[in-house]
Amino acid sequence: MKLLKRSNKPLLFGRKSALIEEIQMVRNHDPSVTSNAQVILTYSGLHAVWFYRLSHLLWIRNHHLAARLISQLAHVLTGIEIHPAATIGKRLLIDHGTGIVIGETAEIGDDVVLYHGVTLGGVSNKPGRRHPKIGDRVFIGAGAAVLGAITIGDGAKIGALSLVLRDVPAHHTAVGNPARILSPK
Repeated sequence: MKLLKRSNKPLLFGRKSALIEEIQMVRNHDPSVTSNAQVILTYSGLHAVWFYRLSHLLWIRNHHLAARLISQLAHVLTGIEIHPAATIGKRLLIDHGTGIVIGETAEIGDDVVLYHGVTLGGVSNKPGRRHPKIGDRVFIGAGAAVLGAITIGDGAKIGALSLVLRDVPAHHTAVGNPARILSPK
């Protein structure tokens, strides 16, 4: 996983290609989309990611109150709550995002897909890493809860309504409550 090698520079609107990549990710994933304008104007998951990028920039510049205010505005407008201190890679796709919660110490890799009702949460209130680390190209189904300082490997899949409390190896699938790990096919 590349998560620890990421640049400290947040992805924001400084790269035109980053915006285009995020719009294209939506278009590649959702066959109902008919235009870039439709994505830009109506895709709340994308709006939440853009709000997050702005709040994260403020957070790392120690403007914590402003960052939290923006993240709460995004939550009110989109139904998606992303803590500004979370680390999110490129092209996060939040599809039907209402009810998403991404905690403060969560780390998300590139090309990750989250469906509605997903929680990347903690099981402790002690200082330090409390939230999951999600690898690249991970798919997390609707209503799944991935909890604690665990690692979800690259290319893993988490089934809908699963409760994941332990690591999931790369390219494996976790399903059920509590989740059981299925071998790759």
